[in-house]
Amino acid sequence: MSFAREASRAIRSTLVLWVIAAIIYPFVMIAFGQIVFPSQANGSLIKNERGQVLGSALIGQPFTSDRYFNSRPSTTNYSTGDRQKDDARVLQTGVSGASNLAPSNPALLERIQGKDDPNKRVEGDLDRLKTVGVEPTADLVYTSGSSLDPHITPAAATAQIARVAKARGLQPQQLETLIAQNTNDRFLGIFGEPGVNVLKLNLALDGLKSVS
Repeated sequence: MSFAREASRAIRSTLVLWVIAAIIYPFVMIAFGQIVFPSQANGSLIKNERGQVLGSALIGQPFTSDRYFNSRPSTTNYSTGDRQKDDARVLQTGVSGASNLAPSNPALLERIQGKDDPNKRVEGDLDRLKTVGVEPTADLVYTSGSSLDPHITPAAATAQIARVAKARGLQPQQLETLIAQNTNDRFLGIFGEPGVNVLKLNLALDGLKSVS
């Protein structure tokens, strides 16, 4: 068999595989995702009744008001969309992630807002939580690996019930039910830990009426 014939066969095989792997397969997967899992394929976006996008179920948003269940602290301003507070330029680069500081590193306790701030971020959060009667949990004080975690533990949500109930004039039992309704169980019942999606929980919270 001649070299030219072998080379021609190799080129044809390469082109066929390229068409299958680089064109047909990706488009089939895109179509499959849009048909079978349209919400997940488009970012798991959460919309209001007017169709306006309020956020994604996959990306955390900052909630710090006493009227809402607070979210997990973040090392980025990714979720705020505030370019005036984008010293790390995460809105320009899309960077996310943890600080990668060891627990023994004093810089871990510094406030995110500025290196010269004498207060401490972790210590400040502990004091703030205790002042409003919230028993601090690890996920209410420390950031996640991505720093974009949309979930808190059921324990963290439960610890905030008294504060939110007082601020909104609600019964604690109403909030307990709401937390249970917005808690995601372990994947397939065995992987991971239960988590409460803070954005979904707070949107549901806005739908409750005060009893006072």
